[in-house]
Amino acid sequence: MTNDSSARSRKSDNNVAAPRRRLRAVNREQQIVEEAVSFFAEKGFSGQTRELATRLGITQPLLYRYFPTKRDLIERVFDEVYLNRESPDWSSLFTDRSRPLHDRLCDFYGTYSEMTYQYDWIRIYMFSALMGEKLNRRYIKLVEKNILTPMCGELRDYCDQPTIEEKPIRQLELDHIWVMHGGLFYYAIRKHIYNGRVSKDFSAIVSRAVAVMLAGSKSVSAE
Repeated sequence: MTNDSSARSRKSDNNVAAPRRRLRAVNREQQIVEEAVSFFAEKGFSGQTRELATRLGITQPLLYRYFPTKRDLIERVFDEVYLNRESPDWSSLFTDRSRPLHDRLCDFYGTYSEMTYQYDWIRIYMFSALMGEKLNRRYIKLVEKNILTPMCGELRDYCDQPTIEEKPIRQLELDHIWVMHGGLFYYAIRKHIYNGRVSKDFSAIVSRAVAVMLAGSKSVSAE
């Protein structure tokens, strides 16, 4: 065989498509979900499932075998991005009163941000908010119940105020905590949505935000 023939033979061999690897159903489903998270974070929920299937290297009918409707897939993405990353132990990071509240809150936001202030989480959160998703509002309610309300209780203790059991939390108190929580969240928005310039020292940002909030709370409670 001549050199030209050998080259043509190798070229022909290289053009033969590799057989698609068969995955177990549970693995294929997880593969679809993981790629869908990246896809919707990039394209928004207007992204077409046909394009998603192409990116996965599968047919659209195969995708629909696992998720019969686009809505089914979106809800699974919500579970993957929001609910599966929520930890029931988060509040324990800032309720141990043997340590200064400033340190506890800094530890909490360090852990919380690692799980949530990421590219896919932030972008899907914003896209879903613009869609008016009920699941998005459900997540906010979980944050208020499992994180911000207990945080209000710790802030009351810090300011020598009545406990939650003695005096119910007011919306004004929750909004006060939301200002700090939302400010830290906006750092991630500027980074992942606006591609803005942000400090790389997120722990220093958290420390300052917490210190300001605690000092302000002492001042307000003394009035």
